[in-house]
Amino acid sequence: MWLALAFVSAFFLGCYDISKKISVNSNAVIPVLFLNTLFCTLLLLPLLLVSRCAPEMSEETIFFVPKISAEAHLYIFIKSVIVLTSWMLGYFSIKHLPLTIVGPINATRPVMTLVGAMLIFGERLNLYQWIGVALTIVSFFLLSYSGKKEGIRFANNKWIVFLFLAAFAGSMSGLYDKFLMQQFSSTAVQFWFNFYQVLMMALILAVLWYPKRRSNTPFQWRWSILLVSLFLTVADFVYFYALTDSDAMISIVSMVRRSSVLVSFAGGALLFHEKNLKAKALDLVLIIIGMFFLYLGAK
Repeated sequence: MWLALAFVSAFFLGCYDISKKISVNSNAVIPVLFLNTLFCTLLLLPLLLVSRCAPEMSEETIFFVPKISAEAHLYIFIKSVIVLTSWMLGYFSIKHLPLTIVGPINATRPVMTLVGAMLIFGERLNLYQWIGVALTIVSFFLLSYSGKKEGIRFANNKWIVFLFLAAFAGSMSGLYDKFLMQQFSSTAVQFWFNFYQVLMMALILAVLWYPKRRSNTPFQWRWSILLVSLFLTVADFVYFYALTDSDAMISIVSMVRRSSVLVSFAGGALLFHEKNLKAKALDLVLIIIGMFFLYLGAK
């Protein structure tokens, strides 16, 4: 079940990436990210209200948001800081890079998670899973070659650096999720970490963006901003629930979630008419084959 949920999460994550690209393209990043965190919190707020006002309606379901201790809030706040760091770096990079570059690079993120899962949780991969990981690594090197054809040199492009830092922070978050989901309610974690992100983004918006808004890229409202929050909320809800399974392997779940590149790649080709698609398609094929081997290894 947890593997199937990971694939469902991957689909919505791909839709999230497309909506995010539309939202930040030639637009101010910080207000978009603030609205994203705000809408995610508002989408989850009815679950909290029902859980408090009429607990008998949802107490035995995954939609129930239980009360948690001050210690749990501290753990969740730490997750909020990690995720927001990843998002800030990721949003700026996706604004300046082709989606057909961003998607495959993000698809290599689970390799970092894999190393951490092996060191921290003692997870071990079988032969099929190692083949899937190896194919993912190879696809990254091919992607760097494809990027050079578009004038994107991985070694000295700051947006590529931002993207890799975002990937590193995201892998840290994935490892932390494995711990959190085994300790606390997945729905409580999702609501409160979004809530804390709203508070932090409101401060960043007021201090960093608002005073200089006239000299930076102007903000434009787009309905895709609301879709960013909707797709992300669904993707995270399914993902967190998958990790509540004690048998779930974070290294595999994280890898499968990156099959979202299939959706984002299609969006880059059809909606943004990005270039050099044939070369990038080879990277995509390798990732698809890698996902297949991961599926075989998890059966």
